[in-house]
Amino acid sequence: MQTRNEYDLLGEQQVPAEAWYGIQTQRAKQNFNITGVPISHFPELIRALAMVKAAAARANHQLGLLPGHKAEAIETACADIIRGELHDQFIVDLIQGGAGTSTNMNANEVIANLALSKLGHERGRYKELHPNNDVNRSQSTNDAYPTAARLAIVFAAQPLKEAIAGLQHSLADKGREFAHILKMGRTQLQDAVPMTLGQEFEAFAVNLGEEEARIDDACRLLCEVNLGGTAIGTGINAHPRYARLAVNELADITELPVSLAGNLVEATSDMGAFVTFSSVLKRLAVKLSKLSNDLRLLSSGPRTGLGEINLPAMQPGSSIMPGKVNPVIPEAMNQTAFQVIGADLAVTLAAEAGQLQLNAMEPLIIYNLLNSCRMLGEAIRMLDERCVRGIQANEAQCASHVANSIGIITALVPHIGYDNASRIAGQALLSGVGVAELVQKEGLLSEEQLAAILSPAAMVAPVEA
Repeated sequence: MQTRNEYDLLGEQQVPAEAWYGIQTQRAKQNFNITGVPISHFPELIRALAMVKAAAARANHQLGLLPGHKAEAIETACADIIRGELHDQFIVDLIQGGAGTSTNMNANEVIANLALSKLGHERGRYKELHPNNDVNRSQSTNDAYPTAARLAIVFAAQPLKEAIAGLQHSLADKGREFAHILKMGRTQLQDAVPMTLGQEFEAFAVNLGEEEARIDDACRLLCEVNLGGTAIGTGINAHPRYARLAVNELADITELPVSLAGNLVEATSDMGAFVTFSSVLKRLAVKLSKLSNDLRLLSSGPRTGLGEINLPAMQPGSSIMPGKVNPVIPEAMNQTAFQVIGADLAVTLAAEAGQLQLNAMEPLIIYNLLNSCRMLGEAIRMLDERCVRGIQANEAQCASHVANSIGIITALVPHIGYDNASRIAGQALLSGVGVAELVQKEGLLSEEQLAAILSPAAMVAPVEA
C-alpha cells in the first residue's frame, strides 16, 4: 500500500496515499474502536460539519482572513461533501475522547485534501492549504462540533416527524373505519364502560400527533448555536465580527433559523437543548411503547384473549407450537422504545458530567440522539406499514364482550340509582345472568327504556337526561 508522510504534535505517521483524511484522523481511528459505528453512519452529521466549515470559510473571506482561492476551494469541497461525496472518509468512532476533536479534525482533513485537489495539489500538501490554519480558521472544536451536532439532530428530526405523521394518518384512518364498532373500554384491565373501536384508534392518533409539535419546539432550541465562541466562548482567535457573519452564512446554507447564542461562554458548556431533545424522544418512545402494548392486548388470543382486533400475520411464531403467530412488529417497537428510554439516561448523565467551561462528553450525547432518531424513525415506519395499516376488527368478538359485560351497568346508574346498580351488578357477577335481563326482571326499567339507554349512541358520548 502506498503511503504519504504526515506530521502532528506527536510526530510522524504514514497515512494511506489514497486516504482523504490525515494523521489526526488516523490516530483517532487507532485510539477509538468502541462502538464500531463511524461518524459516516450518520450522513446528517457529515453534511452539518461541511456546512459549518463552508460558513466559516465565507465569513473568513469576507473579513479578509482567507484568500479568495482558498475560500472558494474549501466551499466547493464542502458542497461536494454536502451532496454525499467522500462520506466513507469520515472514519472515526462516534464515541471518542477529546470533546469531539477527532470528529472536527476528520472533517478539517478531508475538506483540506479535497480542496487541495481542486487547487491542483496532492493530498497532504498542507503548506498550500492547511486543515487547521485554513479550514478550521476562527474555530475551535468546542464551537464547530456542537454547532454541527445541533444541525445534524435537526436534520435527523425531519424524517422522524414524517414517520410520525404517517403512523398518525394510518391510526386516524382506522379510527374512521372502526367508528361503528361498539366494544368495551377497560381501566386497570377490568371492564369499564362501552366505547367504539373507532374512538380507541382515534385517541391513539391524537396522542401521537402531539409529538410533532414537541419535536419542533426542541429543534428551535437546537438552532441557537455558539459558533464564533471558539475555545470557551470568549471568541479568542476570531475577528469581532466573525461570529455573526458565520452564523448568518450558516443560516443561508442550511435554510434553518440558526441564531447566535446571547452568551457564548454559557452556550459553550450548556447541554440543555440536547437534554430537552432527548426528553422529547423519550416521551415519544413511551407513547409508542404504550400503543404497542395496547395493540398486543387487543389482539391477544386468538381464542383465549381479548381478540378484538387481528394484527397482520408477519411470520410463524414458534419453532414448537404449530399455528402460533406472534405480534412481532409491536414487540420490536417496544424494544426500540426501551433502547431510546435507556439512551435518554445516558444523555442525562453525560450532560451532567460537564465541568466548568466545556462538556467533554458531547460525543456520547450526539451518538445517542442521532441513533435514537434513526431507530425511532425506522421502527415507526415498520409499525405503520407492517402492522397498523393491516389491522382488522373482530366485530362479533367486540359485540360479545359488550353483551356479556357488567360494565354497562354504569349507563343505568342515573336511571335506577347507584345502590340498585351495585346490587344488580353483584347479582349478575354471581349468577352469570345479563345486567339488562336482571333490571327488566325486577321492573326497574322497561324494555323500551333499556333499549334507549343501552343504545350505542347513548353509551359512547354524553346525552341529555
